[in-house]
Amino acid sequence: MTRLCTLLQAALLLAAAGAVAAQGYPARPLRLIAPAGPGSVSDTRARWIAEQLAARLGQPVVVDNKAGAGGSIGTEAAARSAPDGYTLVLAHQGTFAINPHVYDRVGYDPVKDFAPVSRIVVSALLLAVPPDSPVKSVAELLAMARQSPGKLTYGSSGIGTPPHLAAELFKRMAGIETVHVPYKSGAPALFDLMAGRLSYTFDGLSVQMPQVKAGKIRALGVSSSQRFASLPDIPTVGESGLAGFEYWSWQGICAPAGTPGQIVARLNQEIVRILGTPQARDWFAAQGGEPLAETPEQFGAFIAAEFARWGKVVREAGIKPE
Repeated sequence: MTRLCTLLQAALLLAAAGAVAAQGYPARPLRLIAPAGPGSVSDTRARWIAEQLAARLGQPVVVDNKAGAGGSIGTEAAARSAPDGYTLVLAHQGTFAINPHVYDRVGYDPVKDFAPVSRIVVSALLLAVPPDSPVKSVAELLAMARQSPGKLTYGSSGIGTPPHLAAELFKRMAGIETVHVPYKSGAPALFDLMAGRLSYTFDGLSVQMPQVKAGKIRALGVSSSQRFASLPDIPTVGESGLAGFEYWSWQGICAPAGTPGQIVARLNQEIVRILGTPQARDWFAAQGGEPLAETPEQFGAFIAAEFARWGKVVREAGIKPE
């Protein structure tokens, strides 16, 4: 009985401490870890969310780029941070649903080591080739790949990242054999694509479209099931040569596990308000995405489901560190 009373008292003290912390929150700048390099899709979205969140919280939100191991390095750093609401991380499909199945030790458990706040966006990717490539459509790319098995290369921002997954799905559906070249972030992959050192890449529209418009790469198709109203001249991958292909990635915001519930609720409230604005809808649409707000409980259930779903894909595809 004495031990039970002690445990109850400790729990009450922790709850009280969390409530006190939430009342004065935030009292100093926040850090938002973007587990990718500058110029990547994750970096771009982290900076936009940080700017909007800072305006609503009344404190700066500083983006901290921590690239490497497909985002695992930055995500592990977030998991090990103090659960006080002052460190957040941009979560995505690669870091929360793929990497734990690919790498032997990522240093975190995506289900147990984080307090989900909200998903923020689902988005399509863009399939592109170098500017001097003879390929003008997805059908022509597939024909070239079939003529020269194992000769074409594609780049990604790392093993298990959304660009890698989209390309793997593309390969499996088309029945082609091409070589994956992983990078630490999307920027060097884009640079090598522009230089003609890669055959093709999948990546975010926000990263690749400026180079498409500048004539430095050529767009073949978007990974969504329908064309984007803002990009009517770019077909879908499905209509350009691989019928039935569709891929959407997702990103969200998480805090370390143990972050007081009141703080998570406050962050969720502000993010939901941000994503409900016309500005958010227009900004994400320009990148090929759709804002998506949900409760912490909904996001947590989604992460668990994605973790199980993509674990099966990783095992079947034999995805391993390179």
